[in-house]
Amino acid sequence: MTAQLSPSGETGPGLQTRGHGHGHGHGHFEGPAPVGPTAARVVVGILVAIAIAVIGSAAFLWPSNAEVEVPLPFRNAGGGAVATEAGTVVSQDLGPCGSPSAGRAFSGDPAPPPETSGNIDCQRSLVTIESGPNEGTRTLLESVPGPGQPNLAVGDNIRLVRQTDSTGTPVYAFNDYARGLSLTLVVAVFVLAIVAVARWRGFRALLGLGFAFGVLTVFTLPALLDGKPAMPVALVSGAAILYVVLYLAHGVNLRTSSALLGTLASMVLAAVLSTAAIGMTRLTGLSEEQNVNVQAYVGTVSITGLLLAGFIIGSLGVLNDVTITQASAAFEIASINESSSRREIFAASMRVGRDHIASTVYTLVLAYAGGALPLLLLFSVSGDSVTNVLTGDAVAVEIARSAVGGIALALSVPLTTAIAVLLARPRIAATMSRQPRGGRHALARRP
Repeated sequence: MTAQLSPSGETGPGLQTRGHGHGHGHGHFEGPAPVGPTAARVVVGILVAIAIAVIGSAAFLWPSNAEVEVPLPFRNAGGGAVATEAGTVVSQDLGPCGSPSAGRAFSGDPAPPPETSGNIDCQRSLVTIESGPNEGTRTLLESVPGPGQPNLAVGDNIRLVRQTDSTGTPVYAFNDYARGLSLTLVVAVFVLAIVAVARWRGFRALLGLGFAFGVLTVFTLPALLDGKPAMPVALVSGAAILYVVLYLAHGVNLRTSSALLGTLASMVLAAVLSTAAIGMTRLTGLSEEQNVNVQAYVGTVSITGLLLAGFIIGSLGVLNDVTITQASAAFEIASINESSSRREIFAASMRVGRDHIASTVYTLVLAYAGGALPLLLLFSVSGDSVTNVLTGDAVAVEIARSAVGGIALALSVPLTTAIAVLLARPRIAATMSRQPRGGRHALARRP
């Protein structure tokens, strides 16, 4: 048994050759070799050219250092960003509203409400302020019980909004629950599970995930805020993420290169389909409150462009999943049966791909349905027709997003499979069909 280069570009045990009948080999064949040198050079050359184009485009689209004005809902009285402070609920009761201490920083106990008749009872939460200029003091939060109001309890860690009134006095209000520790624990368990099962490959995948978030926060979002066109920004961001994520998680080899080339081509296809779908269906995205706020307060950003960028970037995960599976399937089939033709490898890999498409289509649709259950519940009791619900902007955006992702997904399978088959096809297979059985050049069968 001799060592050879596997289709993935790694060294491992391969087929041995039989010599003159004396029991020793002469190394006439070291197959299966992964691919012909011309095809490998073409693929690598294409990927290098795309990488250069991505770097150049990123430099051209790089956001300026111009500061963006804080939108009105996020401003404090002075025009700056709203500050939040840490706090802990130390007591909770139900009593009359209207205490002069509500929202103010104080020491000791809160002042009682004025002696007036008809006061409404409020949930009163005494909170210790644990950060900021009034650290160590207390504040009183009052809220009328009802839907949408926080249900605070003693010991809750919360975040307080700190603003100033017209006299410059700090005023505090409930912002959200503090969940930094709990989220950290959840993420830590996630990281441990991935690393325990996938080991170093899983760890590298997590590094790639961190890089992806870095690209979004350092380049994509600032470029969109800077008014750069959404499609080029999304394509450059997606390509940069794919190059790092795939090679980091799966290694630098021809198997990964075929998946990367297929994913890049599928991403461009998804961009074209997204543009056509948004134009044909006249989607606005204004059914979502956050998009309305963006349009109202961030005039440099196009909502349609934001939708387009979301379609493109949102398709990367599922495309990456499918293309790397198809590339792996093609290379594994080619390495198991070195006498298979390219047609046979393609057909076998496509059988795997069809199963993957069927299961991933469910993922696309059910992921949206699970996240949109509250919206779908409201629609179910609205009394409106199913047709109006499905064609309304809120649901139509997700239908179009799922359809575009599904089309790109379906077409990525044969595209990536064809690329992988060209790279995984052993040169030895063509030679074997011309070799006489037996004799000095007969190939040994796999044990």
